[in-house]
Amino acid sequence: MIVDNALYRDGRRVPVREGDDQSLGHTRVPCEAGDFQWIGIHDPTAEELRLIAETFDLHPLAVEDAGDSHQRPKLEHYGDTLFLVLKTLWYVDEEDAVETGEINLFVGDDFVVTVRHGEGIDLASARRDLEHRAKVLEHGPMAVMYAICDRVVDEYEKVGASLEVDVDEVEESVFSPARTDDSNRIYVLKREIAEVRRAVMPLREPMRRFAHGADDRVTAHTATYFRDVADHLQRVSEVIDNLDQLLSTAFDAQVARISVQQNEDMRKISAGAALVVVPTLIAGIYGMNFDHMPELHWTYGYPFAVGLMAGVAAALFAWFKRSGWL
Repeated sequence: MIVDNALYRDGRRVPVREGDDQSLGHTRVPCEAGDFQWIGIHDPTAEELRLIAETFDLHPLAVEDAGDSHQRPKLEHYGDTLFLVLKTLWYVDEEDAVETGEINLFVGDDFVVTVRHGEGIDLASARRDLEHRAKVLEHGPMAVMYAICDRVVDEYEKVGASLEVDVDEVEESVFSPARTDDSNRIYVLKREIAEVRRAVMPLREPMRRFAHGADDRVTAHTATYFRDVADHLQRVSEVIDNLDQLLSTAFDAQVARISVQQNEDMRKISAGAALVVVPTLIAGIYGMNFDHMPELHWTYGYPFAVGLMAGVAAALFAWFKRSGWL
């Protein structure tokens, strides 16, 4: 459905019809020189996309991609129209899960069409914020692209910060004195980090191009704004790489710690078995049915055998304790 539809002139929103702008439906607003129209759509139907494509003369391949909410972030040129795909991210801390959505932007000389799939970024608030920044909005459709990219990358940073907290918890758990099994959570977090990487990494090249003014639509002044977005995006990518390395290190440490714990358990089991085996050996010897055995008919033979078993067991216990086996 259409979320909003407005005309902008000199950085300010211009009423295009008395009452509700959304009632314009798919009608393109006549623009004067320097004006542009911004229409926002959320989870459109195939028919709505077809009407939008006819209205703004959008390339069918781009429209097909916009209808599919599982596109890789990318920037493409179709004649005079730019087509940018962004992945939106938000973090569900209770499940250690990164949820994704998608925004598709069609940017022409005098129009911007945003197609949003899923939840996540609220473009209505991004539009309101941009409408309060007339100096930015007066740069036209590329100002809208900057504002949306900036909002999306800001959410990436929030997701990265949440992941940092969870990775710190995993590290603390792995190296704590208590016995813990963190391998499952480490795997889940690595999988979610991979999800973030799939959204962040492909976007670096388009932002780099905009930041360096490699696109004809980007002026020297507009490039300054995109440099800020590219810098934040670079920072997020570095955070994600560091978190992935930390989790790999934590997993290796977890495996090594489990191995050490198993060795300690085996030492304790072996020590306990030795404490039982020696007395059993002595009892077994004196339990044999032979007539001619030392101390067999000795009055103190039984106390001596019991004392020998207790003494040997005590000596073994002290030795194992001193060596760290118990």
